[in-house]
Amino acid sequence: MRGLRLSLVLALCPIPGFPWGSEGHRLVARMAQDLLTPAAAERVEATLAPGETIASLASWADQVRPDRKETEPWHFIDIPISSTGLDMKRDCPKQGCVISKIAEFRKQWRDQTLPAAKRREALLFLVHFIGDMHQPLHCANDDDHGGNDVTVAFRGTRMNLHHLWDSGLLDRLPPEDELYGSLEREITPAEKTDWSRGTVEMWAEESFDAARKVVYGGLPEAEPGAAPDLGASYEQTADPVVRRQLEKAAVRLAAILNEMP
Repeated sequence: MRGLRLSLVLALCPIPGFPWGSEGHRLVARMAQDLLTPAAAERVEATLAPGETIASLASWADQVRPDRKETEPWHFIDIPISSTGLDMKRDCPKQGCVISKIAEFRKQWRDQTLPAAKRREALLFLVHFIGDMHQPLHCANDDDHGGNDVTVAFRGTRMNLHHLWDSGLLDRLPPEDELYGSLEREITPAEKTDWSRGTVEMWAEESFDAARKVVYGGLPEAEPGAAPDLGASYEQTADPVVRRQLEKAAVRLAAILNEMP
């Protein structure tokens, strides 16, 4: 069974989701690995155990969440849809958010004086959180737990909006290996250069804009209490966003890992 296919019960639970599912996170890491410089690839390999790759460990940060509750808010930042954009003082709590934690783990990854285990953990959090922040609903909120409280009907199945963007749309794209190849081919040299620029805050704003314009903006009208019925039109608009966000995440993860210590 492809990807992370949660049961309908879990899909309707109003808790922070697991962005992109395991398949999406692997795709980001696989593409990023291909974009590493030889020096960066060597640093990554030296940090991991024999046989490990950033793709095989791309969902590690989700796997440790049940035992490390303090990490739960690190996976997202709640930028209100009603706002004009990111405000770190308003949107990032003291316990941290995806933006502040990327900055923290980016610094730790580059610090070669730290113990190997700490740098390994920093690497794994970076790999995962860069993927997280490119899922639009991990950078936006409409007083609905990032879409977890919004039930929609998609292709005959009821699920919450967050789950749709985590896995529902991705599961209808080609199988992972085929998708991996097509996504890589779509990225142009100019896009690699362009997407590598800017700050993490700017990248989060892009995800926020996608959430406002496409994720929420594309929802059809529905009767009060009824689930909006999302069909081919919504999917056709959303699919290019899913593909682009995965591609951007890969390019930007590689750019961060390629930074010299």
